[in-house]
Amino acid sequence: MTSYGSPSTASSGSRTNGLAIASLICGIVGVFFLSVILGPIAIVLGVVALRQAGGKGGGGMAKAGVVLGIVDLILFAVFMAVAASNGGFAWYVGG
Repeated sequence: MTSYGSPSTASSGSRTNGLAIASLICGIVGVFFLSVILGPIAIVLGVVALRQAGGKGGGGMAKAGVVLGIVDLILFAVFMAVAASNGGFAWYVGG
């Protein structure tokens, strides 16, 4: 039985840095969609989260976000190089 005013068990655990989580999510989503936008966002959020990792948890997630952001930008560059070597893009609008 808990007394009034005592901390609950749900809030007693350590919280993970929100920037590390956001970096990881941006890196994962950036692999599939909008890599040129989400890649740099994942890198910036991951670096800021790594600097804050001493006080809050999430250093591993921040590192993964930075790595995934770099992978996003590399994939974007590779896809652009492949598209350029094949004659560029062609948009068919119908008609």
